[in-house]
Amino acid sequence: MDLDNAFNINKKTWNDRVAIHAQSDFYKLDAFKKGGSSLNRFELEALGDVSGKSLLHLQCHFGQDTLSFSRLGARCTGIDFSEKAIAFAQNLNKELALDASFICCNVLDTSNYLTKTFDIVFTSYGTIGWLPDLQPWAKMIAQRLKPGGMFYIVDFHPIAWMFDYSVSPPVMRYGYDQKQAIYEQYMGSYAAPNAALESKEYGWNHSLGSVISSLSKAGLTIDYLEEYPESPYNVFPSLEQSKNGMYELPGATYPLLFAVKATK
Repeated sequence: MDLDNAFNINKKTWNDRVAIHAQSDFYKLDAFKKGGSSLNRFELEALGDVSGKSLLHLQCHFGQDTLSFSRLGARCTGIDFSEKAIAFAQNLNKELALDASFICCNVLDTSNYLTKTFDIVFTSYGTIGWLPDLQPWAKMIAQRLKPGGMFYIVDFHPIAWMFDYSVSPPVMRYGYDQKQAIYEQYMGSYAAPNAALESKEYGWNHSLGSVISSLSKAGLTIDYLEEYPESPYNVFPSLEQSKNGMYELPGATYPLLFAVKATK
């Protein structure tokens, strides 16, 4: 398929989402500007004390997580392919008097725009599904890590992406490790379901084996793979909020998140 065309279609969708997402209850931008953090316990516990460390945040959208880590003392760089998201992130960084930097590029091209290496490379919640092949992604991560540096990903579990959520109830339609692109076209977005926004997107479903193997082949040592039955975001149908504020499927029939930590 024409990957450049698919990336361009995805980029237009993400450009169109920026202003709507910034005003949404999902992102809570006003509370964030007043000092709130957009980070969740998974990444906070995994990364620990980031003060003084250099951190590269991949597919950062308009930078809330990047800036949250900056508030914790990390020296942050955010990457995203949406020009509007990066412009918004840069303005937000200036408004909050923080020192993060942002670069607009396809995440797979990161090493064409950056030569420095980092203590931490981080990505989270709905990122790798936009990539057709994880091997160049993993190679780039290894290039951008310092020796002894840490990579951490927490993302939605590939089982969750096997379902077509455009119908109710959702139907299991896609492969666990689907090489063919999945094209969807719908109104709204995860952050603003009722918005007058047409989302057109190409995505790919990557198995946990593909994630682990790509990182290992790139020379990283896998510290752990974890799977979690809960999500901090209510983005799938029929989720129920638990006492700890997370969202779960009734009966927790399959995991909603996975996390991998690896070192160079």
